[in-house]
Amino acid sequence: MYQNSLEDNTIYTVVINQEEQYSIWDAHRQLPLDWREVGKTGSKVDCLEYIKTVWTDMRPLSLKKAIAGAEKDY
Repeated sequence: MYQNSLEDNTIYTVVINQEEQYSIWDAHRQLPLDWREVGKTGSKVDCLEYIKTVWTDMRPLSLKKAIAGAEKDY
């Protein structure tokens, strides 16, 4: 049986790094260094939709901390 090459049956997991940036990763592969799972797995569409709802501030954590520190100086 021919399988559509555009059909993605991969199970993904949502991951986050130390800068609080999100991504998806093939759930069957070892995680890249400095990334951890957040507990959401599923299809690519499901994982990306989850990220869309939880990652509302796209700034890296280091930038958020720098801005917060600068605001305290005023």
